[in-house]
Amino acid sequence: MTKATLKPLNEQAIVITGATSGVGLATARRAARAGACVFLIARGENDLKALTEELQATGARAAWAVADVADHDALAEAAEKCVRLFGGFDTWVNNAGVSIYGAIRETTLEDQRRLFETNYWGVVNGSLVAAEHLRQRPGGGAIVNVGSILSDAPLPIQGVYSASKHAVKGFTNALRMELMREQAPVTVSLVKPGAIDTPYSRHARNLTGQAVHNPQPVYATHVVADTILYCASHPIREITVGGGGRLIASFYSALPGLAEPLFARFAPSLMRDRGSAYEPYDDGLYDPTDDGLDEEVYYPMVRQFSALAEVRKHPGITGGVIAVLAGIGIAALLLNQRSGPTRYERLRGRLDPRGWIDAGALRTRFDDLTETVRHGLADAGERASEFGDDARHRSERILHGARHSSRKALKKHGKTARRYAHDAGAYARDHAKEGGALLALATIAAAVGAAALDARRPDSRIRSLGKF
Repeated sequence: MTKATLKPLNEQAIVITGATSGVGLATARRAARAGACVFLIARGENDLKALTEELQATGARAAWAVADVADHDALAEAAEKCVRLFGGFDTWVNNAGVSIYGAIRETTLEDQRRLFETNYWGVVNGSLVAAEHLRQRPGGGAIVNVGSILSDAPLPIQGVYSASKHAVKGFTNALRMELMREQAPVTVSLVKPGAIDTPYSRHARNLTGQAVHNPQPVYATHVVADTILYCASHPIREITVGGGGRLIASFYSALPGLAEPLFARFAPSLMRDRGSAYEPYDDGLYDPTDDGLDEEVYYPMVRQFSALAEVRKHPGITGGVIAVLAGIGIAALLLNQRSGPTRYERLRGRLDPRGWIDAGALRTRFDDLTETVRHGLADAGERASEFGDDARHRSERILHGARHSSRKALKKHGKTARRYAHDAGAYARDHAKEGGALLALATIAAAVGAAALDARRPDSRIRSLGKF
């Protein structure tokens, strides 16, 4: 990419859209005070004339053109007028915007489209006109788009506005990359303000039926204006104005599952202005407002400085200051001790890694642990041996008892069988002459059959005899 040569403000011609109210008005006044030629674009002709006369009265070079940023041809004509009067421009600031307070479902599609015509297509039209001029201008120049912290953390009741600022952020980043690819000498910056003390809520279309305002913390318009003008002379990609808005956006990015229920519950009540009665102001959604040159409105507390923006604008100075303060703090801590000059030596001794670990104590503890494990394993072996001996003795006792029981059963049943056989033989002998032999045989067969039936039973004594 061909590097842009950004001039000092007193050598620049700056175009500002939405220049008659809020941030745009503050930017125009501060740019004129810095010596820049200022070209003002807005929809209200009376306010443009009044502001131009105010700036010219201070010795500044200023001109104006009536144009709706949603009209590309009107912006192109305004740019041509600036070229005729000032010989061109070095910075183009897309600041014009409007908002709607109300639920998305309660906002007509016509109103949503109109808001996008101003907030999104106004940035697109202005950026394209500016890029076409700056890429051919010697040294190039800067395009500064004013977005919102709501492009990082959307809120209910301002859903349509948040969506338009998301679109502005995506367009700005894509345009920057395309200009890099084309090696055009044009820087593209995105400024994301938080809550600012402007007539923003008065110029917004209010569908809530309640007075609304920006929740704290609220920053002055000149804080954003100074940041815009810094981007005009320094190539900054993206910058947030207001630490409160950055904190909310970081919370939403890190924990969206927790942030969204909290925003849904508390954001509408925080935006409600309970100290004011609702008044249906003439909003600026379709027609320009004619309420004079209002740069700021009244808030109970307005912050005049954004530490976050200053850190982003001066990272080198910030790092140097932090390093110096840290060095002073460390030196004060070391030198204000009773040990005085020996403090450093004592601190170095404490930081010596060799003194962090007592090797002898660690070796003793390791030996104790090893001895404990060895004794534990020996005890476990002895217990296992005792358990094995006990099991062997028990099994021997059971086997001996079983054998003794079998011998007793065999002796008992053997005597019974012999008695049965003796009785049968005696009976046969006594009745041999009367056919006693046949009866004896029948008796023997019955005894054998009874024994066979008894052997089929699970608890049969005869079956237990056969196992031994």
